[in-house]
Amino acid sequence: MSRILIVDDDPHVRQMLERVLRKADYNVETAENGKEALQVHRERPADLIVTDIIMPEKEGLETITELRKSFPAVKIVAISGGGRIGPTQYLKMAEILGADRTFSKPFNPSELIAAVEELLAHGEE
Repeated sequence: MSRILIVDDDPHVRQMLERVLRKADYNVETAENGKEALQVHRERPADLIVTDIIMPEKEGLETITELRKSFPAVKIVAISGGGRIGPTQYLKMAEILGADRTFSKPFNPSELIAAVEELLAHGEE
């Protein structure tokens, strides 16, 4: 069973993503920010990480950069509601830094599941 780490400072988003991914038969763990996510990933590596961009402690772009440097094989999905400049700029930057897929909030959970399945399938080849 593939392990997925969800990183979002909004407890409602974390819980929704956790429910959706568990229902799709994934082993799911959560973190409130990038700092916590990196610690969790070092202790119990995930196959795929879904990370928000705008968070306290360590935001998503910094988290993606650190993950790519230390764990180049992990699959990364970036999500963002945008903040001051809207999600488009943040998500473009996330792709440049190494996110495999990006989604603007709100997004359709079935699209996220499809992206997760595709990314994890490519990791097994």
